[in-house]
Formats: sequence, C-alpha cells, structure tokens
Amino acid sequence: MFRIRELCGTSILAAALALSVPFAGAYAARNETVLYAFKGGSDGAEPFAGLISDKAGNLYGTTQGGGSNDFGTVFRLAPDGTETVLHSFEGGTDDGGVPEAGVIADYAGNLYGTTYGGGANDFGTIFKLAPDGAETVLYFFKGGNDGAMPVAGLVRNSAHNLYGTTRNGGGSSNCTDGCGTVFKLAPDGTETVLHAFADGSDGANPNAGVIVDAAGNIYGTTVRGGANGYGTVFKLAADGTETVLYNFCSRLNCADGTTPYSGLISDSAGNLYGTTALGGITRGSRIGNGTIFKLATDGTETVLYVFPGGDHGSGPSYGSLLADKAGNLYGTVGGGADGQGIVFKLTTDGSESALHAFKGGSDGAQPEGGVIADKKGNLYGSTAFGGNDGNCTGGCGTVFEIEK
Repeated sequence: MFRIRELCGTSILAAALALSVPFAGAYAARNETVLYAFKGGSDGAEPFAGLISDKAGNLYGTTQGGGSNDFGTVFRLAPDGTETVLHSFEGGTDDGGVPEAGVIADYAGNLYGTTYGGGANDFGTIFKLAPDGAETVLYFFKGGNDGAMPVAGLVRNSAHNLYGTTRNGGGSSNCTDGCGTVFKLAPDGTETVLHAFADGSDGANPNAGVIVDAAGNIYGTTVRGGANGYGTVFKLAADGTETVLYNFCSRLNCADGTTPYSGLISDSAGNLYGTTALGGITRGSRIGNGTIFKLATDGTETVLYVFPGGDHGSGPSYGSLLADKAGNLYGTVGGGADGQGIVFKLTTDGSESALHAFKGGSDGAQPEGGVIADKKGNLYGSTAFGGNDGNCTGGCGTVFEIEK
C-alpha cells in the first residue's frame, strides 16, 4: 500500500543504487507549488520531518506543534489538498508529544513513529496509528539506562521489529541526560538497548535514525564522540558489536566534514552516503558549510561536495538524501539566495542545480526534512516555517511539490 520513506534512513535493500555524484554549480529552477499551508491551530504547525506517500497519492507526515492540544499531529494530505489530522498528541502521561520525526507504514496501512516528549516518564514514546485513527503507545521511554528523547524515525524489518535511536539516555554520565542509544522494539513490546553510547571512541548523541541490511547489520551516525569528538559513522553487528567505520575531524579547519546530523542511504555495493552539517573548508571559512560524503566498504571517505554557502546553500538539513534509479541525488539544505533553504539535485556527471530556493513567504521556509519522489519524478517535502498563514511567527510551515 505504501511507498515507505523514513526521515532518517532508507533500507540498504531499498536503496540499491550505484551513485557517483561530484558537484559542479548551476541553477535550474523548477516550478514549486505549496500544496498546504499550516495555520497553527487544530491542523498542526511546524512540520520538521519528511513525508511518505501511498499508492493513491496521499501524503503523510507529522507536525511538532499545533493540533487540538498543541503537542503536534500526524496528518494526511489528499491529492486535492484536503488535510486530515489523523491524531493530535496529548503530551501527557498516556500519550506522547512533539514528534520531530516522520512516520513509516506497514502494508496494512498502520503508521509508526516516535515523539520527543510526553509519555509516562516524559522521555518520549514509540507509537502506532491504525488506519481507523486509533493510536497505541507501543513503548514509553524511561531515561537512565533506557533511551530518552528520540528525535529520529524508525525502520521496520520483515520480522516486524522496529529499530531506531534516542538522542539521550543510555546511562552514561559523560553526557548530560545520557549519550543516546540504538534500540530494538519487538512486536510484543519488549525494548532492547542494542548499544548505549558513552561519548568516547564509540560516538555520542545520534540525531538520525538507522538503516538495516539483509544480514541484520545496523548503520547510522552520531553527532558527537569518536576519535576527534565531532561525530562518527558506525555499524552494529547482529550480535551487538559496534564498529566505528569513520571518525569525522575536528570542528575547525576540517576538510572532510564534521557533525553529521542526517542519516545514511546506501547503494547495491554497500557504499554509504550522507551529509555533515559543518566542515568542508571553503574560502573565508574555518568551520565550513557542510559536505556530502561517500563512505566505501573499506572505510575510505570521499567528500563528494563542499557546500560553499550563499546561493548554493549551507548546513544540510536533518533529512537523509534521496537517490533515483539513474543515480541522481536529491536533498535539502539551508541558505540560498534568500537564506531560507534550497532543494538541490546532484547528477552523476557532476552538475548541481538548485531546483527551488525558498523565499520565506508564501512558498515556505527552512526545509528540515528530506524529499520523496513520485513515479513521474515530482518531489515532495515540507518546510518548518513560511506559508504566510496562521498563528505562527514566520509562518506555520508548508507541504510542497516541485515539478520534474
């Protein structure tokens, strides 16, 4: 029923694409249409995550604010532009609140996601939303040795286990509120912490979700920790053994990228692709505006592109990259001509184009999630702000389409 695209990770099997995407620099703007502008009331406000779609062309996502209780929503947007709030979070002890990640779906149409806060311990939840709108909280995070405050989405394997990360929790005293975890939630509701980060060589504070290969290996990124203190790419084997595949360099004068907030995708050869929020030194910058990188199976990292700032963007968003069958790469980044973000495309011949530069008014501002594509190649995503509609300073956010 659903074409599943998580905010923070694409299955290694589902992303079987051979990519080779250095950057050039050109503009080839496409037409952008705002499909929905949030008003900040019961309809929701400030969607920070990406979207998924079903065969009928409905789009599904979350807002971190708004809704009946102002703790966020899960929404559906029909092809005719009709928005339906499927669930308004209550933010209390029985329900979660403030979902910062998107949702995934199973073939029966059930939606699954996380909330950053709320729940019995106010450390966030994992929830399931049935097609009839009935919500079930599958797990309440406890903090401490358990995880806490998940900001990333989930992946689901054929055995119906859910996998994800929490930014905090895990029991380590090396980070305020813990250094984060990788967890598994079994169909019977049993949660297992597969790895608790310690802010040492193993990494700390994963902001993105994970991807899982056919052998059960788990891959992801951490924002902090590692040999240099500024993030890692890691692998967890099926037996729980963690291997750091790459350590990003220090924050200043870092050519290879630093501080990866986004998740990973992979190709059929097992190469991993992602972005860093900083690093990649450009003229006049000691910190850098971020990179796109490739990590080969032998651990060799290649910087495919260094964001230059200005019109060509800086600070890639929290959303993972999207690859098409031809090997083109798509994503979102901050900056741009008006400083409100860009949707970009990278082709295999090395050309880069800004498909749309947001202006911060009615067309939206600050796309924090990634994009998805339909069969025609049209792109869909959300902006956290803009839209010029509703009760939010700077706009309550939009859902947009960019034509092929």
